[in-house]
Amino acid sequence: MPANLPPHYYAAEQQYREAKTPEEKIEALEEMIAIMPKHKGTDKLKADLRRRIARHRDESQQKKGASKFKTAYSIQKEGAAQVAIIGFPNTGKSSLVSLITNAAPEVADYPHTTHKPMPGMAVYENIQFQLIDTPPVTKDFTEPLFADLIRRTDVVMIFLDLEADPLQQLEDTLEFLASFRIFAEGLPVPENILKKPAIKTTLLVANKMDSTEREEDFNVFCELSPVQLPRLGISAKTGKNIPALLSRLYDLSKIIRVYTKSPGKEADPTKPFVLPAATTLGELAAKVHKDFAERMKYAKVWGTAVHDGQMVQRDYVLQDGDIVEIHI
Repeated sequence: MPANLPPHYYAAEQQYREAKTPEEKIEALEEMIAIMPKHKGTDKLKADLRRRIARHRDESQQKKGASKFKTAYSIQKEGAAQVAIIGFPNTGKSSLVSLITNAAPEVADYPHTTHKPMPGMAVYENIQFQLIDTPPVTKDFTEPLFADLIRRTDVVMIFLDLEADPLQQLEDTLEFLASFRIFAEGLPVPENILKKPAIKTTLLVANKMDSTEREEDFNVFCELSPVQLPRLGISAKTGKNIPALLSRLYDLSKIIRVYTKSPGKEADPTKPFVLPAATTLGELAAKVHKDFAERMKYAKVWGTAVHDGQMVQRDYVLQDGDIVEIHI
């Protein structure tokens, strides 16, 4: 029986050939197994790939202290949250990153100007988001490491072009992500997936809303789209709705800003602790100083959920904007 392997399998196979470390080889092999159709024609091939994985794991254990191979897709997270921007050619991803970050991606009217991921920092009030301009989505060939970058990121921004066919672009982009077992939070996940899927917080951004006509196009897109995900229309050309975009990213990142102060002093409004939502006072104390979590007796909090200066214990769940005075 023929294997009938899909194109993404051969992309992962090429990545395996080019891998320089056992860890990268294992990652590519696991991707090949996940992509491979499940039928009798692939049983022998799957067994061979598993033997290779076992061999490379042995190699990895023997190379103690070996550093992990770095690629253009190995982007360390910075700022309050990491946001990967994905979309088809000429949607305007690079224009947005150039507009609101310190990065300088190549911007042109012709497609495929972005060849590798480019990060940049976008300022929102007193924090920053790391936005990553990624190579355009394509059905021809995609680096397997592209999917790894998406899995690691905090928020996925699907970029659509209102001057093209945003409904079709959205459908194709979601299919592209699904081929790598990546799904938007809130959308159904197939039951026959071999490996654990990555469920990502996702924002739909329709670009080129430069005129009243394009605003109408965005409203039509919202009415016709069968996908219920957070969405926003913007213009990277005029700057329309850019502040709203950053505010939406903050909400979707599921983080809070908390400020600390010493008794008798004011909190510094420029230096918040950026924490996951539902962080407790005890967890904050451990971040302030490793000994504080054990030595802390109580804290006073100024915020929306308490009376100003109210005494709270270590199980208090912090709220966005809280000012905390720790007593040890």
